[in-house]
Amino acid sequence: MQNRYVFLFCLSVAFADFAILYLAIVMSFTISSPLKSSLIHTDFNTIVIMLWFFCSKMLGLYDVKTIEKKEFFLTTIKCIFYHLIFLILYLSFTGGLLGNFIFIFYILLSLLIFTFRLCISNAISLLNKKFNITSPIFLMGINPTSLQFADVLKNNSPFYKFVGFLTNNNNLLIDSNQPDTDQIMKDQMKFAAETGIKEVYVSLTPDKTGAIKSLINEAHKNCIRLKFIPDYSQIIGKNQSIRHSGDLQMINLTGTGPQDKISDRFVKRVFDIIFSVLVILFVLSWLYPLIAILIKMESPGPVIFKQGRSGKNNISFMCFKFRSMRVNSDAHLKQASRNDSRVTKIGRFLRRTSLDEMPQFFNVLLGDMSVVGPRPHMLEHTAHYRDLVDNYMLRHYIKPGITGWAQVNGYRGETQHLDLMENRIKHDIYYLENWSLYLDLKIIFRTVFHVVRGNMNAF
Repeated sequence: MQNRYVFLFCLSVAFADFAILYLAIVMSFTISSPLKSSLIHTDFNTIVIMLWFFCSKMLGLYDVKTIEKKEFFLTTIKCIFYHLIFLILYLSFTGGLLGNFIFIFYILLSLLIFTFRLCISNAISLLNKKFNITSPIFLMGINPTSLQFADVLKNNSPFYKFVGFLTNNNNLLIDSNQPDTDQIMKDQMKFAAETGIKEVYVSLTPDKTGAIKSLINEAHKNCIRLKFIPDYSQIIGKNQSIRHSGDLQMINLTGTGPQDKISDRFVKRVFDIIFSVLVILFVLSWLYPLIAILIKMESPGPVIFKQGRSGKNNISFMCFKFRSMRVNSDAHLKQASRNDSRVTKIGRFLRRTSLDEMPQFFNVLLGDMSVVGPRPHMLEHTAHYRDLVDNYMLRHYIKPGITGWAQVNGYRGETQHLDLMENRIKHDIYYLENWSLYLDLKIIFRTVFHVVRGNMNAF
């Protein structure tokens, strides 16, 4: 679905963005270092531009499928955020932090680029009026996939106009349950040619795809371009996707959302490393020895409690916590309960404030955990619940987290009833399917709020 106007539009947006990027660099150096020319920092400028190219390519910012959607603004925000992360990483390794340049640069870049985005919206309307750049789209075949596609065209595409479902002279629409689909499609193709339609999108259920060959022949006879939309609605849901390997098409039946993409996993890992290093350097460096002294003063035993937990792909790892109980033989089998006699006084404070989880930032740095994700369960609990709760093991497709969507929504601590675990798993699956850096930040802020306020389920 691309015409020359759309291609030129995407190319123009890309060139304009890079011009804005360079303008923001020059203005930022002028404001932050008025006596120094930005030409002095030519190598740095090149790095900034190359990082933008990398981020925009990774996110597909200038692809037609991105620009034609309302998510174009959101993708731009993600591109700026990823660019900031990578630039900070570069500067941290080179030691070239340029005063207040970074702050000024990203403020200017955001203002300029989103002003340009608003102008783009007006430009699309103007182009449509002047040159009629929208391409008319006709659909053949009624099924969930074609209805969803029609809805996308109606609401999200400024470059394509959904005209309607193709009918013949008798206004007959193709339904998957109709036995004479072949003849109806041929009649509709002839009718399309007679009315001047040049492009048709066909969506049929798998049991009707045998008619495609004859339909292609009919399209060739009438000089109509034919596009085929496979209807996999009966087997592909939100978690599934279609992949390509060479010329082969594969359906991924057990996909788990955004983190299936290596680019998203890479960004999440970079965020985890930066966040955990900052916490370890600026918080645990002084908090660890203080808590260690308090733990040792109250009861004998190690400062750190290590316990086997279920990790990504159900591979176990040793999870670190500040010891909050007296040394006991049930620690690896029994969850802490309200008024648990095993919990020490300092341990009760640590659990209520979630400070007992702080050593898990070392787990994050080691790669066993993420800052945000489903909480890791004890191995015994995984073995117990995997057959009791539907989709329980889905939570193990990604790394467990220090905090998670279930925890900030009240599902933490002891799970005395099965429905509590079921609700926790539902929240974990929601996180899998809807992950974004914005959601991670939202969960982190809500976690801090809960820690300050206190949580009734933390004991």
